[in-house]
Amino acid sequence: MQLKIMPKKKHLSAGRVPLVLFLCQMIGALDVPLDPKLLDDLVQPPTITQQSPKDYIIDPRENIVIQCEAKGKPPPSFSWTRNGTHFDIDKDPLVTMKPGSGTLVINIITEGKAETYEGVYQCTARNERGAAISNNIVVRPSRSPLWTKERLEPITLRNGQSLVLPCRPPIGLPPAIIFWMDNSFQRLPQSERVSQGLNGDLYFSNVLPEDTREDYICYARFNHTQTIQQKQPISLKVISAKPSKERPPTFLTPEGNESLKEELRGNVLSLECIAEGLPTPIIYWIKEDGTLPVNRTFYRNFKKTLQITQVTEADSGNYQCIAKNPLGAVHHTIAVTVKAAPYWIAAPQNLVLSPGENGTLICRANGNPKPRIAWLTNGVPIEIAPDDPSRKIDGDTIIFSNVQERLSAVYQCNASNEYGYLLANAFVNVLAEPPRILTSANILYQVIANRPAFLDCAFFGSPLPAIEWFKGTKGSALHEDIYVLHDNGTLEIPVAQKDSTGTYTCVARNKLGMAKNEVHLEIKDPTRIIKQPEHAVVQRGSRVSFDCKLKHDPTLVPTVMWLKDHGELPNEERFSIDKDHLVVTDVSDDDGGTYTCTANTTLDSVSASAVLRVVAPTPTPAPIYDVPNPPFDLELTNQLDDSVQLTWTPGDDNNSPITKFIIEYEDAMHEAGVWHHQAEVSGTQTTAQLKLSPYVNYSFRVMAENNIGRSLPSEASEQYLTKAAEPDQNPTAVEGLGTEPDNLVITWKPLNGFESNGPGLQYKVSWRQKDGDDEWTSVVVANVSKYIVSGTPTFVPYLIKVQSLNDVGFAPEPAVVMGHSGEDLPMVAPGNVRVNVVNSTLAEVHWDPVPLKSIRGHLQGYRIYYWKVQSSSKRNRRHIEKKILTFQGSKTHGMLPGLQPYSHYFLNVRVVNGKGEGPASSDRGFHTPEGVPSAPSSLKIVNPTLDSLTLEWDPPSHPNGILTEYTLKYQPINSTHELGPLVDLKIPANKTRWTLKNLNFSTRYKFYFYAQTSVGSGSQITEEAITTVDEGKMAGILLPDVGAGKAMASRQVDIATQGWFIGLMCAVALLILILLIVCFVRRNKGGKYPVKEKEDAHADPEIQPMKEDDGTFGEYSDAEDHKPLKKGSRTPSDRTVEKENSDDSLVDYGEGVNGQFNEDGSFIGQYSGKKEKEPAEGNESSEAPSPVNAMNSFV
Repeated sequence: MQLKIMPKKKHLSAGRVPLVLFLCQMIGALDVPLDPKLLDDLVQPPTITQQSPKDYIIDPRENIVIQCEAKGKPPPSFSWTRNGTHFDIDKDPLVTMKPGSGTLVINIITEGKAETYEGVYQCTARNERGAAISNNIVVRPSRSPLWTKERLEPITLRNGQSLVLPCRPPIGLPPAIIFWMDNSFQRLPQSERVSQGLNGDLYFSNVLPEDTREDYICYARFNHTQTIQQKQPISLKVISAKPSKERPPTFLTPEGNESLKEELRGNVLSLECIAEGLPTPIIYWIKEDGTLPVNRTFYRNFKKTLQITQVTEADSGNYQCIAKNPLGAVHHTIAVTVKAAPYWIAAPQNLVLSPGENGTLICRANGNPKPRIAWLTNGVPIEIAPDDPSRKIDGDTIIFSNVQERLSAVYQCNASNEYGYLLANAFVNVLAEPPRILTSANILYQVIANRPAFLDCAFFGSPLPAIEWFKGTKGSALHEDIYVLHDNGTLEIPVAQKDSTGTYTCVARNKLGMAKNEVHLEIKDPTRIIKQPEHAVVQRGSRVSFDCKLKHDPTLVPTVMWLKDHGELPNEERFSIDKDHLVVTDVSDDDGGTYTCTANTTLDSVSASAVLRVVAPTPTPAPIYDVPNPPFDLELTNQLDDSVQLTWTPGDDNNSPITKFIIEYEDAMHEAGVWHHQAEVSGTQTTAQLKLSPYVNYSFRVMAENNIGRSLPSEASEQYLTKAAEPDQNPTAVEGLGTEPDNLVITWKPLNGFESNGPGLQYKVSWRQKDGDDEWTSVVVANVSKYIVSGTPTFVPYLIKVQSLNDVGFAPEPAVVMGHSGEDLPMVAPGNVRVNVVNSTLAEVHWDPVPLKSIRGHLQGYRIYYWKVQSSSKRNRRHIEKKILTFQGSKTHGMLPGLQPYSHYFLNVRVVNGKGEGPASSDRGFHTPEGVPSAPSSLKIVNPTLDSLTLEWDPPSHPNGILTEYTLKYQPINSTHELGPLVDLKIPANKTRWTLKNLNFSTRYKFYFYAQTSVGSGSQITEEAITTVDEGKMAGILLPDVGAGKAMASRQVDIATQGWFIGLMCAVALLILILLIVCFVRRNKGGKYPVKEKEDAHADPEIQPMKEDDGTFGEYSDAEDHKPLKKGSRTPSDRTVEKENSDDSLVDYGEGVNGQFNEDGSFIGQYSGKKEKEPAEGNESSEAPSPVNAMNSFV
C-alpha cells in the first residue's frame, strides 16, 4: 500500500482573482504592470504588440493585409516606409489603414496587382513619449509557374539497370512540394529499391519488369495558392531478357566521395544518400567525430535520409553514409557546418525610472558569425539622434544616470549578420508616481495547515516603494526571521499554523506617499485518509471492496475519485462507488492492477493506492448460500448532542451479496431490552450518521440482509447518553368529554420515555369555558393520561390545552382544542308528528325539532319507533314487534319503507344525544291501503284423465287486501315446445279447486295462475301437466314432489329428437327418392304416365305432392294431432296454435281415419308400376305421420 500526498499550488485562496500582475526590481528600474486601471492614467511610450512576419508571402488572389498593432499612453499614431522611403497611403486609393491601428489593407481584389506592392515595409508607432518601429517586412506574392513544355522520349532499359527519372519542377514561391503519381492519381509505390529524393527526382537502384508503365508523372503542389502543376508523363519499358550482372553499390546522389552541407541553427538538418546496385543496397549512417544526438535523430525514406531536428553548432562535423550489398560497400562523407542567424542572449527590457535614478539597457545576441549590435532611439540611429547627457553607450549596453522626465524615449537594438537580424524595442519611461497597491482589498486566503502561505501585495510606484507587512490592527512589522518578504511584495509564511489565522496589512511607501491594503488568512485542517485501501488477492468471479475513509476540515467538501492504473475506471455496472468504498463484483482478470483513491478539496489533495491481484478460483464444492454473518467491530465517532456516526465491519456475506444493513437502537434508560428500528443503509455502506434524541441512553446494533434473509444482530455498541433537553412535543389526541352531567374528563396520549427528552416528565392541564370570561385554570399532573374536572355545568363547551414539561423546561405552547362537559338525557319530545301514507308499503313522517337547549348533549338524530297493531284483514291479527329507524343529525322528516299493505300501524318519535333517548312523542296511528297479493301458496294438478285435469291451490300467504278473484291461463305445448293458443279463465276468490274438461289427450299444457285484489293482479305461479293417452300408449302422469307436496307431470321420451333416428329416416327418404327417379326415367321412355294426368287434374295447391319452398310432403299430417296442415296453418311466430285449426281431422283429406289416402296411394302405386292401390287397415299408412307413430308401426 502506498500513501502519496499531492500538495496544491502555493497560492491557495477562495474567491480571489489570480494576480498575474506583479512588480519586480531590475537593475534599479521599475516594470509597469499592465493593469488596465493603472494604464488609464499612466503615461507610457509605444510598444509594438503585433506585426506581420519578416518574410511575408501573400496570396495574389486576396487583399494584402500588413499587420502593425501597438499600445501606449496616449494612444500612438502610425506611419509606414516602403523600400526605405515614406509610404504615403493617402495618395493610393487602394491602401487604407484600420482605425485605431497601424494595419494596412491593400485592396487588390477589385483592381491592382500584387506585384505592384512587392517590397520592404516598416511600421512606426509614435506618441509624445517616443516611437517604436516594426521589423522590416518583406512582402512578396506567391508564385506557382507552369512547367515548360518538353518532349520526353520513352525510356527502355534492361532488367537490373539503375535509373533516375528527373522532375525539375518550376521555381515557385514558396518552393513546391513534389510527389509522383500515375494517371489515376494514385501514388507510385516506393521501397528500398525505388524512392524519391529531396530534389524530387525518382531513383531506381535497379529496375524490374513490373516497373514498366507509361504514366510516371511528377506533380508539384504549391500550397499557398492551392494549385498543382503536372509534368508530362514519362514512359518506361523494362526488357525482361537476361538480367544484368550483379554489381556492388555506387551512389546516385550525392556524387563523389565527399560533399559539403551548411544549415542554420534551429532548423532541421537533412542529409541524403541514394545508391544503386544489384542486389539493392542498404544505407547506414554514422558521425565520424561523435555520436548521433539521441531524441533528435530520425531516419526517413527507407534510411536514405538522415534528419536532425533543432540543429545546433555542436551538430557540425563529418557525417558518413555507407551503402552495402553482398558484393561490396561504398562510403560518402558529408561535412556539415552549422551557421546561426542572430539569437537573443539578453534582449533589452523596458525601464521605468523616477527622476534622478540610474538604469541600464542591455542588448546581447549571438550568432555565427558574431552579429553586429546597432542602437536606435525613436527609430533614428543613435549616432544622429539628439544628444542626451544622461546616457552613455558602451557596445551592447546603454547606461543612464540622473535621468529626467523629459528624456523618456523608445530605444531599438538591431543585431544582424549575413543570415538575418533581430530588432527589439525597449522604452525608458521616467515617471514620478506615489505608491499604488494593485492587489484587491480584503482577499480571503485559505491554506492547509503546515503548508506555506503566500499573501500577495502587487504594487507600483516611482521611485520604487518599500514594502512592509503587519498582522492585526496594532501589530508590529513582520520580520524575515519567521516570514519571507519577496521583492514583488508577496509575504510568505513558510509553515502556516492555526495561529497564523488573521488579518494582514501590506504597506507600500516611497518619498511621494504611502498606500496600504488588508488581506485575510484562514488555516484549514488537512484532508487525511484514515482508512486506506489494502492490497487484495481475490479469485476470478468474486467480489472485492476497497476502503477510502476520509477525515477533513468541516468547512471543506472533498471530492473522491477512483483511478485504475492512473486512468479512469471501466464504465461498467460491476464497478460501484459510494462515499467510502469502491466495490468490484464478478472480478475478471482484466480487473487486476493498481487502484488509487484520490480525495480533492479546493485546497489540497490526498491519495492512497492498493494493488488487486486476480487468481483462478480453486476447485471448491458448490457454494453454500446463507444469510450473512453478523457485522462486528461497531464504533461510535463524531459524538454530538443530536447525532453520532456509527461505523462497523461487515461479516461474511455467505455467497449472497449484502443488500442492506438495518440499524436498531436500545434505550437502556427507558426501555431496557427493547430494540427499535433506527435506520437502513445500502449494502455497500459501513458508516451511518444517526440522528439522536435528548436524554436517551443509546446502544446500537446492526444486522445485515441479503437475498437469503437477515443475519443475527451484531454485538451492541458502547452506550452513549445524550444530554437532557426540554420536551420538543406535546401530548397528542387531546380530548374533553364528560362522563357525567357535572364533570369534564380531559384525556391525552402521553409521551413515552423516549419522547420525554429529560427527567421529571409532567403535564400542565389548562381549561376554561369557551363562551365565558374566566381565566385559564391550570394544574400540573404527573405522567398520567387523564384529568377529571368536577362541578361543571351540563354540556358546556370548554377550551382545553395540555403542555409537556420536565426538569429542563416546558415544551412549545400547545394547540387549543374544544371539548364539552358531560351530557344528560334530552328533556323534550318532538312535537307535531305527522304521517303521510305514500303507498301501501311506504309512509313519510314529519315532526318539529326540539329546542337545542333541551337536548343537553350532542344531537345524534331522531329515532322513530313503529309497529303494526293488526292487519286490516281479519285473517291475520297477530302482534308484530316494534321496529326502529334512526335519522342522523337534525332532520325533521323521514321515510318508513317496507310496510305491510292493508295494515294498521302506530309510531312515536324521540330525540337522541350522546347520553341516550329523550321522552317519546304521543303515539300516532295510520292505515296502509290495499296492495296486490302475493302469489298463491301452492298449485297442484291432480287426477289427469284423457281429456281433463284438476287444479288445486292454496290462497296467497299475503293477500294484502281482499281477494276478488283468481285468473287461470293455460295453453298447449307441442313436441317442439311451441306454444298453442292461450285460454283465459276467471275463478271466484272462494274456490281452491278447479277441473278443466274437453282437453286433448296426450297433450302437454302450461298453466299460469294468480290472485287479484281491487288494486290489481299479484305474482303468478306456473305449472305444467299432460293429459293421459289410450291404453298401450305411453301416458303422461304427474309425479308428486315429496319435498314440496306438488304433483309434477313427467315428460314422454320423444324418439323423434334422437340423432340416430333422424339419420335413419334421412337414409330411407334418400333411398325412396332414388327409386322414384329410376321409375320416372323408365316411364318417360314409354310415353305419358298416369301420375302426370292426376297431378294436372288436381287443382288444390294445398295437397301438392311436394312443396317447392321447403321440400316437405304437404299432405302429411302433424306429428302431434295426425292432421294435415292446411294453407296458413303453420305455427305462428308467437308459438301458439289457434284453436279452430286444431279441430281439423284427417277425414277432410281422405276416406276417414281408417281409410286410405287415395292420392298418396296412386302416387306411390304409379311409381311402383301397379295399377291399383292395395287396401290398408287401421292406422297403417305409408307416410308414418309422426315419429312416435312410426316407431309404433315397427312394434
